[in-house]
Amino acid sequence: MKVAIVANKLAKTQVIKQTLLQKLRDNGIGVDDQYPDIVISIGGDGTLLSAFHDYQDQVDRIRFIGVHTGHLGFYTDWQANELDDLVVSLLSDNDQAVTYPLLEVKVQFADTAKCREYLALNESALKKLSATLVTDVYIGGEFFERFRGDGLCVSTPTGSTAYNKSLGGAVVHPDLDVMQVAEISSLNNLVFRTLGSPMIISPNDTVKFIPEQETEFLLTVDAMTLPQKKIAQISYRVSKHRIRFAKYRHNDFWDRVQESFIGSKR
Repeated sequence: MKVAIVANKLAKTQVIKQTLLQKLRDNGIGVDDQYPDIVISIGGDGTLLSAFHDYQDQVDRIRFIGVHTGHLGFYTDWQANELDDLVVSLLSDNDQAVTYPLLEVKVQFADTAKCREYLALNESALKKLSATLVTDVYIGGEFFERFRGDGLCVSTPTGSTAYNKSLGGAVVHPDLDVMQVAEISSLNNLVFRTLGSPMIISPNDTVKFIPEQETEFLLTVDAMTLPQKKIAQISYRVSKHRIRFAKYRHNDFWDRVQESFIGSKR
């Protein structure tokens, strides 16, 4: 087994990283930052998102583990005081894993014929910063609506608890291979109308945005902000790839939701 560690820059986190590295060496577990079998993220969900994007070209063979240094996250199962237990789990590993859906994002910029492709673990959002976003929305190849508002967010099931939730979207269990489209401050009046409701999209369908070509747009993929360019179109679908987490003691999804948003059980 070969392990890579991705950690944020906080001093506390760096100490934990060095402690874990020493424990791995003491137990004969190899460290390989280029082609690891397991990637251990130390920090929070943001750190794990960074780790995912660092290794997304190897996502089909790598498994991830999250060690959290703050409050419990949706992707982080281990605490910093459990490193010995984590090493024991690594030593007894038998390739057990739990998998979650990913979002495929294809962007066609107006100034080039080449299509750029991305994977999102949480979501992708299209926005206008200084004016109303106007874009045609297609579902399954058919025109659905002309959207006017601040923007649109397309999320994965695990990402449904992040930006999507703050937009009034539904929380979706990751056993469902679907994506969700949520509006960001849509414009609805006697002249302009949108559905005004989040939509759960089948894995068999593609969602496409074709925005008006007046100005540049802000396009995000997870925590990444893509260059502000004129966009010809963006298409989304549930990816054929999935992220894999080492299932040593992976917490139940609804337990994560309950603990993160409601609080301790009675």
